[in-house]
Amino acid sequence: EVQLVESGGGLVQAGGSLRLSCAASGFTADEYVIGWFRQAPGKEREGISLIRSINGNVYYGDSVKGRFTLSIDGDMNTGAKITVHLLMSSLKPEDTAVYFCAAHPGLGSDGMEGDWLFNSWGQGTQVTVSS
Repeated sequence: EVQLVESGGGLVQAGGSLRLSCAASGFTADEYVIGWFRQAPGKEREGISLIRSINGNVYYGDSVKGRFTLSIDGDMNTGAKITVHLLMSSLKPEDTAVYFCAAHPGLGSDGMEGDWLFNSWGQGTQVTVSS
């Protein structure tokens, strides 16, 4: 069973930075995709970034390109526990949301993917950006 545990959320001023982490374990599929999503009150869940184990390619949503960076500690292809980081810079009040880590088995596809494709989710971590 895939387990995803997020950490690192908190309160930050606009223009500041914050790093989220997702401890990911229990992968048994040969290939998988890990992504970050966020959901603000009253809004639909939005894809932020994802990485594909097949090639290590990273993708970003348009709203965070150039500001957010996804990185990984560990090897996605060994089945061992890894940690997926999301470094968020130049934060804006509109970045305020609950941030989720998610994963699904398979090759994935080029570009961002819809949240309906992800079958494992973390509990989420709150990020609040004050103006």
